[in-house]
Amino acid sequence: MEIRTDYLVIGSGIAGLSFALRAAKSGEVAIITKKERMETSTNYAQGGIASVFDPEDSFELHVQDTLKSGDGLCNEQIVRMVIEEGPDRIRELMDIGVNFSRQADNENELDLGREGGHSKRRILHTKDRTGSEVERALLEAVEANSNIRIYEDHMAIDLITQSKMIKRGIITSVSRESCWGAYVLDVKEDQVVTFLSKVTIFASGGAGKIYLYTSNPDIASGDGIAMGYRAGVKVSDMEFVQFHPTCLFHPEAKNFLISEAVRGEGALLLDKKGNRFMEKYHPLKELAFRDVVARSIDLELKKSGDECVYLDISHKDKEFIKDRFPHIYENCLKYQIDITNEPIPVVPAAHYMCGGLLTDANGMTNINNLYAIGEVACTGLHGANRLASNSLLEALVFAKRAAERSVKDLVENHNFPLPEAPMWDSGSARDIEELVVITHNWDEIRRLMWNYVGIVRTNKRLKRAKVRIENIQAEIKEYYWDFTVSRDLLELRNLAMAAELIVACASMRKESRGLHYNLDYLEHDESFGTMDTVVRL
Repeated sequence: MEIRTDYLVIGSGIAGLSFALRAAKSGEVAIITKKERMETSTNYAQGGIASVFDPEDSFELHVQDTLKSGDGLCNEQIVRMVIEEGPDRIRELMDIGVNFSRQADNENELDLGREGGHSKRRILHTKDRTGSEVERALLEAVEANSNIRIYEDHMAIDLITQSKMIKRGIITSVSRESCWGAYVLDVKEDQVVTFLSKVTIFASGGAGKIYLYTSNPDIASGDGIAMGYRAGVKVSDMEFVQFHPTCLFHPEAKNFLISEAVRGEGALLLDKKGNRFMEKYHPLKELAFRDVVARSIDLELKKSGDECVYLDISHKDKEFIKDRFPHIYENCLKYQIDITNEPIPVVPAAHYMCGGLLTDANGMTNINNLYAIGEVACTGLHGANRLASNSLLEALVFAKRAAERSVKDLVENHNFPLPEAPMWDSGSARDIEELVVITHNWDEIRRLMWNYVGIVRTNKRLKRAKVRIENIQAEIKEYYWDFTVSRDLLELRNLAMAAELIVACASMRKESRGLHYNLDYLEHDESFGTMDTVVRL
């Protein structure tokens, strides 16, 4: 089966949907999402979107907070671009129906929150369900657009590139690698569909499921990063994995994040004895940057042998807590934790990729017709550590810029025709007989990444991880070519590739900086530290 479209968007979060709405003005858009359309990292985002709306705030203050968080690796030009374009992008969200929280005593004024690393209140939010509200409004606008079609339960396998066409003898030469869509698994029909497109957009999110403990949904298996790398896209800064300091610690709670905004509203971090400890690590205490807070908690747990620390906001007014954090309050109650009366047990968990597919200021990769926006991309905004709530802002800005650039490309090239492409060929592949191999390798990768390539690293741990990942990769490769593709097999393949890239980048950086903390190189190396780690197949 073959589907032809002007734009193919891989992912249905804030980046993909925002791009689709703009691109649909000039052509047909197909959005593929590997589960339901609402199952995205955007939908789980609690905190909000950072942007300058307070008269006492300024672009310059937001820029300086972002640069400081990025620990010397941010691209200042990109930082200024994103922050200065941010307010207009957020107003556009409001125009399509996103309802941000307003001040209780003045409905005309936004209720701006504060989070770690921010010098001012600048977090636009919808209580503690911001991502869900943004996703709702964007989906309603997309579903009302006749030029956009969403394909649920469709998972991209690999990109269709000119190099692959050369190998198949369809074309004879290529001046620069180009992308013409992707092979996509229709999970429900159990068939591979050829999606041919003039422009392909990766908006597939991050790779948090590489780690044993994560705030991410199950979809975050690094698919876009792995597919892009296999096609020849440059990958950068994968060593910078952000661990959110506060995920709910409970045996029955899966991936439940306790928002940064809770600390922003005055919550305190306590050890098992009820003592505050952040003052030992940073003058901003609980409002320090995420890498500092996560490492501090990790060190406290290693010293004490305890399983968790505690986040306490119970000293605040009960009604304020219930009104500001209704989602967190209700979910904690499910586990018999009343956050208005007692502290919340928390641990750090993998949360956000600051690295990814390397792009320019318009989201373009080094492959023609291929863009990357959102968490899958490395744009230069975050540097070595993401400032809280800058991620949704980045997605909005780059979605607009990528749409404008890709539309311009189509017009300048006279709406160039799509080439012929080979259909998917399964050859002699057979159905998988034992899924236990997939589940075992998945579990092994997640455990070794947590233990060897986690919050704190060493050269010895990285070397061990490299050997183990290479062995697992060899086994997966054999499995991939012997058996027909399935969502589980594809996710395992991508997960292993993304893990290998994290290890490779972490091994290249011979210093500690931002989210990359290596006990063998505790200091910044200024001769090396201003450089990105870039790998390419």
